[in-house]
Amino acid sequence: MKNLKLTGIAFIACTLFLTSCSKESIHDEVTAYNQVVTETAVYNYNTIEQEILEEVNIYRAANGLEELKAMAEVSVESEGHNHHMISEGEVSHDNFALRASKLMNRVGAKAVAENVGFGYRSAEAVVSAWLKSQGHRENIEGEYTHFGISVRQDAEGKNYFTNIFIKK
Repeated sequence: MKNLKLTGIAFIACTLFLTSCSKESIHDEVTAYNQVVTETAVYNYNTIEQEILEEVNIYRAANGLEELKAMAEVSVESEGHNHHMISEGEVSHDNFALRASKLMNRVGAKAVAENVGFGYRSAEAVVSAWLKSQGHRENIEGEYTHFGISVRQDAEGKNYFTNIFIKK
């Protein structure tokens, strides 16, 4: 009798424990899981950023190179670096290794390169300047698959540019 009573109490306890915190349906579980798994970065490209993406790809196509695909995650990293440069008041590649490491871990980048710039007023002007510089041109012509861009203005209205290239 004692064993039957303990078994009954254990059965009731298990039933309450296992059902009290369950989802209404399996669909709820799948939806919650999918929301976590499919979370991606969102980046709204402004006009000059879109023009830079286009200028770089026009140049690559004219030179027989594959077009690069814009990737929001890369643009978010570019934007973060622009904010850093604006706060420091100078153009730099500070913390590039950290940005590269983040992109390797987050999006599976196998290679990362970066172009920065300051003060140009148009997409054509900054891309033209990058193409006149051997290192910047090599990045634009490199064996990359994706890229991101960010253009932000400081308090005086001067543009800061960060263009990151990755190979996936």
